[in-house]
Amino acid sequence: MWLAGDVGGTKSLAGLFTGDRDRPEPVIVREYVTTGFDSLVELVDAFIEDVGPPAVAAACFGVAGPITGQVARLTNVAWLADAGPVAGRLGCPVHLINDLVALATSVPVLDASELHVLQEGSAAPDGNAAVIAAGTGLGEAVLHNVDGRFVPSASEGGHADFAPRSAAEAAFVEHLRPLYGRVETERIVSGPGIVNAWGFTHASTDAGGRCRTLEGVDGAGAPAAVVGAAATRTCPACVEAVAIFVGAYGSEAGNLALRSAATAGVYIGGGIAPKILPWLSDGSFLEAFRDKPPLTDYLRLIPVSVILSPSAGLLGAAVVAAQAGASSR
Repeated sequence: MWLAGDVGGTKSLAGLFTGDRDRPEPVIVREYVTTGFDSLVELVDAFIEDVGPPAVAAACFGVAGPITGQVARLTNVAWLADAGPVAGRLGCPVHLINDLVALATSVPVLDASELHVLQEGSAAPDGNAAVIAAGTGLGEAVLHNVDGRFVPSASEGGHADFAPRSAAEAAFVEHLRPLYGRVETERIVSGPGIVNAWGFTHASTDAGGRCRTLEGVDGAGAPAAVVGAAATRTCPACVEAVAIFVGAYGSEAGNLALRSAATAGVYIGGGIAPKILPWLSDGSFLEAFRDKPPLTDYLRLIPVSVILSPSAGLLGAAVVAAQAGASSR
């Protein structure tokens, strides 16, 4: 049996898995609020208290931050993930990987039912693939094609500078600059980015006075509230905010496809994408994805899919744990 975890900026999943190491099957899964803990070992202690001491051969946790050795400080949460104390609790090898590496590891074993195709394209057998996921932050990873096998590689590309494509996006950047100084892509393509777009489109006194979307809504619920208002079209400025987000998301996905030569496919993960499928499917996302002349036709051939499974990252961590457990026998 193996223990896997997917630690994000808002929620964390932990689960026990068994069965085929290529696609382990979950035995029990628990969900936690990440900010309810101060460290990874505290989260693991809570899981042990919930399910009892597990007898596991190996464990792997995907965490939302860069890994140094087997320690990570989460980018958007003020706590530490250290494999050492967790290994002491579990009595088995523990591996930390970036959360997007975990998500990318799941890609080769996902079923067709766990994907929503935005662009059929034509996958190149020898091409790389890429994963991008907007949630509390913006994660990116590359799947390098090595002799026909995908090898995930971490990236912190979400923290690269945002490149506006239009006068409206340039104005949005100028709106954010006094708040953040340097405007990284994550400030726009993420859940908080949707709220930033809301602030930009409601910057005029009139728009701000008419919209009550965020009144009484906490920070975690704000992105969904903006999307909900846009879905009902009760506020044109909320519709515009979501449109800005979708265009920026599509453009960054196209940037990642170019940087990684992801001719085998681009996969859109994270908690937001499945909730905004109508916007991702209406053509504006793909228009921004392809709008990279002179390589528009190149991007038109790349398959693009949304990962529908909310536990794909947990599955990827389980695959790593199962393979590590098998190799240590």
